[in-house]
Amino acid sequence: MSSTRIDTETLRRLPKAVLHDHLDGGLRPATVVELARSVGHTLPTTDPDELAAWYYEAANSGDLVRYIATFEHTLAVMQNREGLLRTAEEYVLDLAADGVVYGEVRYAPELNTRGGLSMREVVETVQEGLAAGMAKAAAAGTPVRVGTLLCGMRMFDRVREAADLAVAFRDAGVVGFDIAGAEDGFPPADHLDAFEHLRRENVPFTIHAGEAHGLPSIHQALQVCGAQRIGHGVRITDDIPDLAAGKLGRLAAWVCDRRIALEMCPTSNLQTGAATSIAEHPITALKDLGFRVTLNTDNRLVSGTTMTREMSLLVEQAGWSVEDLRTVTVNALKSAFVPFDERTALIEDVVLPAYASAL
Repeated sequence: MSSTRIDTETLRRLPKAVLHDHLDGGLRPATVVELARSVGHTLPTTDPDELAAWYYEAANSGDLVRYIATFEHTLAVMQNREGLLRTAEEYVLDLAADGVVYGEVRYAPELNTRGGLSMREVVETVQEGLAAGMAKAAAAGTPVRVGTLLCGMRMFDRVREAADLAVAFRDAGVVGFDIAGAEDGFPPADHLDAFEHLRRENVPFTIHAGEAHGLPSIHQALQVCGAQRIGHGVRITDDIPDLAAGKLGRLAAWVCDRRIALEMCPTSNLQTGAATSIAEHPITALKDLGFRVTLNTDNRLVSGTTMTREMSLLVEQAGWSVEDLRTVTVNALKSAFVPFDERTALIEDVVLPAYASAL
């Protein structure tokens, strides 16, 4: 099957794995409207379609800070048990409907405590909602395994507290850790104590790096903090002066040789100005150079996207084939923060047979 003849329905049915997706960036517009009404929060519009369009327009500013500011309204409706349970359950069901068989959802519990819940109560509630969603998806014949990454906000002072929760809940659905928020001016090494604690406790972590800030952030995330994956990592190309020739600098070679997964998010990167187009997004060149690139949505509501849409854009604008989509899916599962046997089973029993039938 050539890349030009992969229709949307075929793409939707293909099994997918997403490693980089934010809970508070993926709510259903109608849910935001209903929950906002229940808590008395004022939205830019109460029409779900208009709200979805508002998010997409606001996010296309090319400014990471403004992009992050769009989360004001989703977070406003995720401050109580009802909002967290509903958004977590719907998150899983939306992944299942998009053909995702494995997903990692990330969020910062400290951002959901304005309604009086403690960070621990936030985590317990979200896990309850995710479990309900996974049970419903399995009952509907579209099973999906969803693990949680707890985030610390790099510009605040509760990163270690979030890391402690990741350790406490590692046997209750939390599979890893991350730091999020504005990169520039808030280096990952500021939170070295949290990362050292996670390493001592054998909890894996990824770090947002190489999006708004360049190579120094990637270097710090890997060589100082010890990240096992890099969130975004688009700027690794700064260490590859000639992508066509493929001559790698020392950091780029380290990332490639040690199979460090890059959690790439094409649409989101366009919106924040980290990439100029889908056709020229570094994900294609890095894939061709043998880097372990993965394909992700980042924030489905904010970016107006899904995994099916991300795949479709790469097929239509970057010439990707089914084989390419299989590669990034397998890459994601190889680097997932769940046990080896679970990853292997998904690859061998679900992903490879489905892609073979599509070829």
